[in-house]
Amino acid sequence: MTITKGAPPPPRTTPVALARGLLTGGVTGGSLAAFVVGCVIESVPLCVVGVGLPVVYGLLFFLAGMPRRAREAAIAPRTALARIEGLAAVGGEATSDVAVEFDVTVAPDDIPAYRVEFTQHINLVDLSDYRSGGVVVVEYPPDRLWRVRIVKRPTPEWEERAAGARIDSVPGPAVVSEPTQGCAVGCVTLLALLLAAAAVILLFRADLFDQDTTAQPSPSGRPSVSSTSSTTIVSSASGTVALGPGQSFLDKGELRRAVDSLTKGEDTARALTVVVQERLLSVVFAPTGTQAARFDPDSVPFERFPALVEEARSTLGVRSPQTWQITVDGLTGSLSIRVGVTGRDGAASLEADGQGKVVRRTPAR
Repeated sequence: MTITKGAPPPPRTTPVALARGLLTGGVTGGSLAAFVVGCVIESVPLCVVGVGLPVVYGLLFFLAGMPRRAREAAIAPRTALARIEGLAAVGGEATSDVAVEFDVTVAPDDIPAYRVEFTQHINLVDLSDYRSGGVVVVEYPPDRLWRVRIVKRPTPEWEERAAGARIDSVPGPAVVSEPTQGCAVGCVTLLALLLAAAAVILLFRADLFDQDTTAQPSPSGRPSVSSTSSTTIVSSASGTVALGPGQSFLDKGELRRAVDSLTKGEDTARALTVVVQERLLSVVFAPTGTQAARFDPDSVPFERFPALVEEARSTLGVRSPQTWQITVDGLTGSLSIRVGVTGRDGAASLEADGQGKVVRRTPAR
């Protein structure tokens, strides 16, 4: 091997290195994208592929490299003398071994001397045996000159040679190092990573980006209360509004809107009774022409209903109240509001006037 002093070896870009970079980038980008997309669309198989693909690739890469490693291990290392040009501890002070970075001039018997840097762990007890200008015995593979290692206990023959040797320094910096891959390999790896990630996203773009278009918004831009959140039935004798799950007539403004939907365009001052439950509102209208005691639902203090229900549930002795009902009528000539609650301990009620002020309480017995 010819060594050119003062210049590092050129980057190594081979078809094998390019293929390895292409495959590594594709596996990295594809597995990462598959895992992220699987989490977004809640696909367990896709997440498993994203995690398992790098593991399988790493195992195959390890198995494919076994013949090469076996060939390298079968090559007997060469032994030579080396002059220590410099050394510095770079870590491991907390343990018995210290990582030391060596800068040495290696003087083989069959090729010109060369300069190389390497790191090796040295025991603290033996650290004083290594100093700048000292000569040591080293080993290295003949096809990988940069993998130099100091022989800590050489044979008597090499130990005697090292004791009386004088080695001239090769001018620095170090000129032998492990060949690096060219920038072409890095570019190919990055390109493969991006293409693989894009391919996975495009493959599952329907699950990622498509939206449910079956529910179109109403032309006015506002949801229809009767079609999306409640059911309204109106006749000449009565009107009923039923709310959907998760809703309650105790929600702010909900009861007023429901009553307005039942009395819109009609003679509002003809209600006989108004009955309110958690999700059900019923209004009974007086027949046209009758003189029955009736009232205008707009005069009912619906804003007081949540407070009345809360007072009935908490102050009348009904533990664990389960249901409640409000009944409004004008049979006595003035507006009367009665709130009843039921639970495992029985039933109780309270009555309020037309302004929502409590006038009578009937606790549970």
